[in-house]
Amino acid sequence: MRLRLEASRLLDIADRLEAGERLSFDEGMRLFEAPDLLAVGWLANRERERRHADQTFFNQNIRIEATNVCVASCLFCAFARLKPGDPGAYTMSLEEAWDKVRDREDQALTEVHVVNGLHPDLPFSYYVELLQGFKRIRPNVHLKCFTAVEIAFFADLYGMSDEQVLRELMDAGLDSLPGGGAEIFAERVRRKISHDKCGTERYLAIHRTVHQLGMRSNVTMLYGHIETPAERLDHMLRVRDLQDETEGFQAFIPLAFHPDNNQMRKLPAPTAADTLRVHAVARLMLDNVSHIKAFWIATGVDVAQTALWFGADDLDGTVHEERIYHMAGARTPEVMTTHEIGRLISAAGRQPIERDTLYNVLSVTA
Repeated sequence: MRLRLEASRLLDIADRLEAGERLSFDEGMRLFEAPDLLAVGWLANRERERRHADQTFFNQNIRIEATNVCVASCLFCAFARLKPGDPGAYTMSLEEAWDKVRDREDQALTEVHVVNGLHPDLPFSYYVELLQGFKRIRPNVHLKCFTAVEIAFFADLYGMSDEQVLRELMDAGLDSLPGGGAEIFAERVRRKISHDKCGTERYLAIHRTVHQLGMRSNVTMLYGHIETPAERLDHMLRVRDLQDETEGFQAFIPLAFHPDNNQMRKLPAPTAADTLRVHAVARLMLDNVSHIKAFWIATGVDVAQTALWFGADDLDGTVHEERIYHMAGARTPEVMTTHEIGRLISAAGRQPIERDTLYNVLSVTA
């Protein structure tokens, strides 16, 4: 491998990583440009195994998207509908949303993950009562709900500060924030693909506030559309900078762009090789973020398994009824059992570890 690293101009990077030194932007560019993907993957796997050995994490979670009505016009989105009554638009009643949890009372769910469209007409009480109801039904379940984009939207719509919104939702049962809505932080890209929703600085500021309030969060990156490798690196380094400050991010989640049924349908989807490289570079650049997640819904199951040797150590969870990616053309299952997830992790040569949202170990598969 040393000869392959030298041939790809990565030997000095390998030595710096071995010494525990932080990589620079220029070194990250070399990782994206290196012709030998397997050499990059080898470096990422070495870093992954230093942290987690062969452990691969997953949880029992359910994804609920209570409404797809959304005033934003993101070009990559096939999920959103502009207003109630549009074809395909829906908004669950509170009882309908609560039933998603009630109906799984025989399952050992540890997390409810809620992401919605930006609905202009719902009262703030809808979201407060949504969380309160989940906690009544399952008092011990972890509520990972509402992206930073949603928090910003609530604050603007209801005349509150971002912190006020967060505090009221915490009082109602909110336990952590998901990482969605980050897309790409580069202003050039955001202006083109998601110009009318929460910008980069506010997204990061909301996560800073989340961490200061004692909650944890994740952070995503949408890749494989019009962004450049340099813009991917800029995104990762902004995450790294905030993590240096707050230590509140649990996982970084690269999300593959899916082109079907949206306004960017003429673009190709990212290749498996691109997906593996993004996960590998993320593991190498984000030295202060514990977990790199290969979200199997987005990558596909086979690529997610391979990513476990390219820096990723987490596959998300059982999910249930995911709509956002499937409306954009994802052909992955909408749900996997814990047995199925454990089996695919084992088949990839890794050790399945069931966790809760905060990465406390719940069970280890022999």
